[in-house]
Amino acid sequence: MKKIRIGSGAGYAGDRIEPAMELIQKGNLDYIIFECLAERTIALAQQEKMKNPDMGYNHLLKYRMDKVLSLCVENNVTLITNMGAANPLAAAKIVKNIAEEKGIHDLKIAAVIGDDVYPNIEKYLECLIIETGVPLKDVNSSIISANAYIGISGIVTALKEGADIVITGRVSDPSLVVAPLQHEFGWQDTDYELLGKGTAAGHLLECAAQVTGGYFADPGYKDVPDLWNVGYPIAEVQGNGDFFLTKLEDSGGMVTAATVKEQVVYEIHDPTRYLTPDVIADFSQIEVIEKVTNQVHITGVSGKEKSGLYKTSIGYVDGYIVEAEISYGGSGCLERSRLAEEVVRHRLIQANIEIQEMRIDHIGSNSLYGSSISEPLYDRERLSEVRLRVAARTADKEAADVIGQEVEALYTNGPAGGGGVRVNVQEVVSIASILIPSEEITIEVTYEEVGKIETQASHSL
Repeated sequence: MKKIRIGSGAGYAGDRIEPAMELIQKGNLDYIIFECLAERTIALAQQEKMKNPDMGYNHLLKYRMDKVLSLCVENNVTLITNMGAANPLAAAKIVKNIAEEKGIHDLKIAAVIGDDVYPNIEKYLECLIIETGVPLKDVNSSIISANAYIGISGIVTALKEGADIVITGRVSDPSLVVAPLQHEFGWQDTDYELLGKGTAAGHLLECAAQVTGGYFADPGYKDVPDLWNVGYPIAEVQGNGDFFLTKLEDSGGMVTAATVKEQVVYEIHDPTRYLTPDVIADFSQIEVIEKVTNQVHITGVSGKEKSGLYKTSIGYVDGYIVEAEISYGGSGCLERSRLAEEVVRHRLIQANIEIQEMRIDHIGSNSLYGSSISEPLYDRERLSEVRLRVAARTADKEAADVIGQEVEALYTNGPAGGGGVRVNVQEVVSIASILIPSEEITIEVTYEEVGKIETQASHSL
């Protein structure tokens, strides 16, 4: 029976590259995916693209491609990634340039576009925001991006047309895996059970080391071997959609029923209705069976017809956040940190600035659980260091700057022994979600080719 091996090369925008390189070299892979987009990530990328139309792709694109492009060619591994972020077209050109610099020939690079619906944002202003229930028009003046979670169609087209590298923007995370499975096994768009199973494989691969022990480890309770050398996962999938999850033998971490189960429930609101652009997956009857060390078989997943709606992430500017910190050490450090808090609160009242939200923590004493839980656990006399953290959100940068300045002023205008001040002010990009009809999205696939006479072509879906 034909089997397809797909490896995970990244689980977030800034993930490590070394485990991915190992997978390409030793994993006997057919495909590797790099999942590098979160909700805010693409909004920030759109901001960057507004400032420079040649930017807006993942900031590690060049670094990663420099490391893995030759390895993928040498090992005949097709690479699929959403590192295109807000600018897949520019990303494809970057990859072409890297390939030419490395002397790589006969490489076809596809850019999948169509997820960016910002040019049509006026059509959707009456849509209700999922998180708040208010119309999108309530944040219209500050909207900077709008990207729909598109599905597998563009990637499948690119693979059918011989793409070696497929670069997308905002594609549903599991679709990076479902697409090559549909292409290889000839699944139809109406094979909902198969698409549901493929979605499970994609869901387990999408966060990379989370399923191989990273973010799972808890010493003494959930021990993970050689976490420093944690490897990334591999899914070996059969044509009937059943698959097992594994990793390289000589990598750290582990693949167990427990690590898989934790990832199965990650970001799943309703296990009977996991909504994606390709299918509504049903994980409620999933079976996770650990047959041998570092090999877990997954069966029992099914699926239903997709909803016909695309979740769309709207990025909008939402004021400024300031974080300012100062440390106090030695005897009485908590009392001095509390006095510093009192000083800052009074001075901010005097400054008469508008603060939308503010939180003050004494890191080392109450920053995680609050005073009611944390304080009984600590002997104040034995606390040797505390860090005061003042965080606030404001509508304008000037007010945020004032808060940072008042914390910095504690150096000489506050309790004794304060040091190590850090102040950071940044613009806030928030995310709102709406649903739009899938038929309003037009997907296009554009190509860059290396070592060919004709260097560009396009195909609309």
